[in-house]
Amino acid sequence: MYKFPKDLYTDVRLENVFATTIYYENKVLAQNKTKVESGAMVRVFDGSRWYYSSITNLDDIQKEIDSLANMAIPNPNILDNEVVKRLEIHNKVCLKYKDNDISQVSNKDKVELLNTYLPLLSEYEEIKSSKLYYIDNYTKKRIVSSVGTDVTFDSQSGAVAIRYTLIANDLPHKSSEDIYKMSFDELKGHQDLVRKAIEKDLDYASKAVSVVPGEYTCILSPETAGVFAHESFGHKSESDFMIGDETMKKEWAIGSKVGSDILNIIDTGCIEGSGYVPFDDEGCEAKENYIIKNGILTGRLHSAYTAAALVEEATGNARAKSFEFEPIVRMTTTYIGAGKYTKDELISEVNNGIYIEDILHGSGMTTFTIAPKKAYMIRDGKIAQPVKISVISGNVMKTLNEIDGLSDTVELKSFVLGGCGKMEQFPLRVGFGGPYVRVNGIKVQ
Repeated sequence: MYKFPKDLYTDVRLENVFATTIYYENKVLAQNKTKVESGAMVRVFDGSRWYYSSITNLDDIQKEIDSLANMAIPNPNILDNEVVKRLEIHNKVCLKYKDNDISQVSNKDKVELLNTYLPLLSEYEEIKSSKLYYIDNYTKKRIVSSVGTDVTFDSQSGAVAIRYTLIANDLPHKSSEDIYKMSFDELKGHQDLVRKAIEKDLDYASKAVSVVPGEYTCILSPETAGVFAHESFGHKSESDFMIGDETMKKEWAIGSKVGSDILNIIDTGCIEGSGYVPFDDEGCEAKENYIIKNGILTGRLHSAYTAAALVEEATGNARAKSFEFEPIVRMTTTYIGAGKYTKDELISEVNNGIYIEDILHGSGMTTFTIAPKKAYMIRDGKIAQPVKISVISGNVMKTLNEIDGLSDTVELKSFVLGGCGKMEQFPLRVGFGGPYVRVNGIKVQ
């Protein structure tokens, strides 16, 4: 396919992307955009330095390989380099969505689908502003390398997303509902789900009172638990943060006790959803990576470079936002593993606590903060009145050790709008989730 230069490592990542964005703002069509693009990231490595270039003219790939090779220093021992040795060699085709490729659905059908949801926004006079989105993406990648890798794979998603602000008790309440599926036809017919979400928001906004600040036992919904795991611990597991930081290496030594005995946090690209990546952008196959197992730090996320630097193995987490960027260490689908309780059993043992149902946003590395969208008091083991909460927060490591109950089922979520940000590469598609999580000592304001 390409003539790879001698005594250097080379790989080429080709991408074909199809994406649609249609949205109504306050029930008026504001955008109907289709993006189709192709490009490639070319990389050359001489054992000391990476040379890379992004191009959109695919006919120039060989010329780009040769140009980068001229800047590199030939290394007869390149195959013995610890980074190159960690780059897996696969020859596979994994086209999961070729028979229901969403790019083959007409734009007219996509607009008509969105129009079946549009009347919902007129059914509730309390909704004062709104945005209604249809978003899809079909991406096909091929990665070839000088050591023999040749993998082709695809990913796909479609979504209808509603964002709205309603007025209740003369106060605004922002909320949303997302329908995220892997094919176009699955997006049809969810109007009752949206109605129930809007009506629940109306009930919450009309009855919620300000919370009494303090420390509480909280039940985190799968969405809340997933964002907590992603923001508070997932980023800590991205091993490029440790390169050159001896203090962090000691603090985060494999085998360290970092959480409750019942806690497991897993990252994997194998699960369908927005974090699905059967191969990373270096051609390494997706794996089920336990970051925490039974409260013990058992692994971290790697590219080939970080794996070599820390004398560990690649995990399939070298990812780039697009062909315009080089791969760096990123999460895929990160979630907390299941426990043994039902949701009701978790709640029944809480005398005075708070249930966090969903969130507006979250962040955190050493200290986490989460802004709830809807939250409810728990009184004598039962969900009670809705409460308004500005933020919940805590020390990450302390909180991981305060988890004392997990539900027996896991729910996984996908970002519809936005995604994960790191360095200049935002947004990156990732998944998140978990069970219902009971945790003590959360600061609530």
